[in-house]
Amino acid sequence: MRLFGGFLCLLLSSMAVQVHAACSRVINAPVAAQGHSVIVSGDSITGIYPDIFKGLASRETCQFHFSAVPRARLELQFENGQADILFPAIRTNRRDEHGIFVPLIYTRATLISIQSARTVIHSQQELLDQKNLKVALVRGYDYGEAYQAISAELGRQGRLILETDAVSVARVLKAGVADITIMAPYIFAGAVQADARVDDLSEKLRFEAIPELPWGDSGVYLSKKSLTQEDRNALQDMMERAARSGMVWKGFLRYYKPEVLKEGNRPR
Repeated sequence: MRLFGGFLCLLLSSMAVQVHAACSRVINAPVAAQGHSVIVSGDSITGIYPDIFKGLASRETCQFHFSAVPRARLELQFENGQADILFPAIRTNRRDEHGIFVPLIYTRATLISIQSARTVIHSQQELLDQKNLKVALVRGYDYGEAYQAISAELGRQGRLILETDAVSVARVLKAGVADITIMAPYIFAGAVQADARVDDLSEKLRFEAIPELPWGDSGVYLSKKSLTQEDRNALQDMMERAARSGMVWKGFLRYYKPEVLKEGNRPR
């Protein structure tokens, strides 16, 4: 009877391993600092998404190697198959060419500025018509076709300033070099809160949603080039179960105030 019980436990354990298959190798995960989503401090990489991956790794034995790079380089590495995963990421047609998308939350980009008496901007056209306003964007960020069209037109008008990260954008806004940025509110608010040079802006931010930048999916891309089908399946299963369990949204609630999330995030 004891032998049978031992055999049954072994069988169930084997079945559990098959259901939650481990990855065949360490997953290469270069990251770029993005508010509280990804926090880079020297050799330490934490934040909502790294915390989620580390938590899953401890339970499911898919291991991840994190390394910090600028966002534009991260996008290029993913396209070239040098990065196994890309996160956090809005779903776009360009990224779909290189990876399989796993949605985790809903998000949107908004216009963000320092509070002022400026007239509210209601649309893409109103933004483009106000040629006295300079706009700072993060090189490598992509919120879809409308965002790219706005960026291109601002560049043609000579009103576009490109920076390496959200903190750099906050600094040019604070200095008055730029008037507006466009990104997900939680990313910008997180970057501002985490940097003493700009944390005084936290209570002065103005968010303006425009219809050309609607709610969309945000999540993780899994590389078509560098990952095997089996590893993609294992990672996709991990991520989908994390979203269904509420683990992802709880991560956002742990790092952000509700008033920041309401402007640019919704749970799935």
